[in-house]
Amino acid sequence: VPVPCCFGYCSPIEYDTETEGEIFNSLVQYFGDNLGRKVKAMPLVEETSLLEDSSVTFPVVIIGNGPSGICLSYMLSGYRPYLSSEAIHPNTILNSKLEEARHLSIVDQDLEYLSEGLEGRSSNPVAVLFDTLLHPDADFGYDYPSVLHWKLEQHHYIPHVVLGKGPPGGAWHNMEGSMLTISFGSWMELPGLKFKDWVSSKRRNLKGDRVMPEEIARYYKHYVKVMGLQKNFRENTYITSVSRLYRDQDDDDDSQDRDISTKHLQIEKSNFIKRNWEIRGYQRIADGSHVPFCLFAENVALATGTLDSPAHLEIEGEDFPFVFHSMPEFGAAINKGKLRGKVDPVLIVGSGLTAADAILCAYNSNIPVIHVFRRRVTDPSLIFKQLPKKLYPEYHKVYHMMCTQSYSVDSNLLSDYTSFPEHHVLSFKSDMKCVLQSVSGLKKIFKLSAAVVLIGSHPNLSFLKDQGCYLGHKSSQPITCKGNPVEIDTYTYECIKEANLFALGPLVGDNFVRFLKGGALGVTRCLATRQKKKHLFVERGGGDGIA
Repeated sequence: VPVPCCFGYCSPIEYDTETEGEIFNSLVQYFGDNLGRKVKAMPLVEETSLLEDSSVTFPVVIIGNGPSGICLSYMLSGYRPYLSSEAIHPNTILNSKLEEARHLSIVDQDLEYLSEGLEGRSSNPVAVLFDTLLHPDADFGYDYPSVLHWKLEQHHYIPHVVLGKGPPGGAWHNMEGSMLTISFGSWMELPGLKFKDWVSSKRRNLKGDRVMPEEIARYYKHYVKVMGLQKNFRENTYITSVSRLYRDQDDDDDSQDRDISTKHLQIEKSNFIKRNWEIRGYQRIADGSHVPFCLFAENVALATGTLDSPAHLEIEGEDFPFVFHSMPEFGAAINKGKLRGKVDPVLIVGSGLTAADAILCAYNSNIPVIHVFRRRVTDPSLIFKQLPKKLYPEYHKVYHMMCTQSYSVDSNLLSDYTSFPEHHVLSFKSDMKCVLQSVSGLKKIFKLSAAVVLIGSHPNLSFLKDQGCYLGHKSSQPITCKGNPVEIDTYTYECIKEANLFALGPLVGDNFVRFLKGGALGVTRCLATRQKKKHLFVERGGGDGIA
């Protein structure tokens, strides 16, 4: 009878004398699909039924199942990008570099050499490199095809698990469905599956280059299935603790690295996967109960995104029930008719695209808006100034109102929308009033029907030491996408302040899907290089197993 292990069922033969290598054998059994053995995925079991030494040790645990986590899983599963046989990159210098090693996958090449001299809208050079390979000269308005083609090389497979709160796609499943994405549909796609092809297969017409978030969410979920990645994904999992296990130097001696019977896996002594990290959490199962789990990893990749915790103003009255901090909350209030027929305006705070979405949502529902933001309307850093008018007419409509319908003492509030540039909210009152203050110190009080604070968000890294703050460029401040991203080696994406911990996507400043894919390339190259040097992974003959 099989006995339970952390992510499935292990053979009872190994259970009593489980070493790290034998745990890895259990892991190989778990990935039976790859090895020609059909093994059903089992739910997580209660932590009390586990012995610490019998928990599964993964080479890689990925926390977050949005596009960053999906793309990393795709590349760790053995998919490799090569220069297409007839491809010529429009950047002649880059093209000549690519021609030098055409026979090698991009993963096996020098990423620093390839990315040298490239410029783009990411501060991470590998992100710019991978983007220009996938979307050559996209920032110049061209729609050139990718110069890459992908091969599945299963001997490069690195066992891993992707842990996410919901279905694959992450936060895209929670975004307001009535708004269009800021990026083109083709920029949202992941390697190996064109978004337009997927849309066509669903017999839906793509009316424009921009699409709704719900379409993107469905695409990501389908991507995991069609690429055969499902075995690596676990939904409804919530991480409570990720802690480093510090090992003594003597831990690598023969007492820890006992031989494994040749009928199992043939691996050399001292080459077992190291338990650098302990990951604890729980899985929510169908009846709503929480089932704890504990597993170990040699490497952890943080791909959580930054949408978990909306930023707050940190002012008096912000916790009143009429103050919302996300578009889904605001959209739900409108859909339920809570704001129907209200004569008092909705206060919207923020000058980004999410705030603009909220303004459009209220405007289209005939709800008057008070729009408060700290910047001048002429501030060159406003996102609206970076968007072409023809491609983003709705956002330029909002920007036009911001400029032309600002508050003045003479005109008072306008019927549909009034902007308050260079203002901030001082407080909210229990009688649904708010106090605004201008840059000159003048205060104003308004009665509201609701307030929506949309000033950015922070990742939820509560499972890390010090909320993960110590990983940032400014170790005393919370991690944010723009102001304080995780400090990484820009070519490997390994955290500067924590070995064997990687971060990618918005956590390192890549907020657009087209750039976060570079993180998957950097992490995969780093792990593949270490795999070759240390011979950490088991290789099956014939090239159809896992490595």
